[in-house]
Amino acid sequence: MRKEYDFAKMKGRKNPYSRLLKKQVTLRLGVDVIEYFKQLAQEAGIPYQNLINLYLKDCAHSRKKLILKWAS
Repeated sequence: MRKEYDFAKMKGRKNPYSRLLKKQVTLRLGVDVIEYFKQLAQEAGIPYQNLINLYLKDCAHSRKKLILKWAS
């Protein structure tokens, strides 16, 4: 093994599996919902889209079900 390696000449390469990790979708979210997550994300120091993804992932893993009761 060498004592030092020169990475300056190394060419970058995209991760071939990155496209399998996430899929781009278009969602229509309320302005109040976006502002809520933006505020939480700023407090946590992460991008709000990542925070929304983490929240939805937690809901999916814990199998949360939304119970809707419509007024009759």
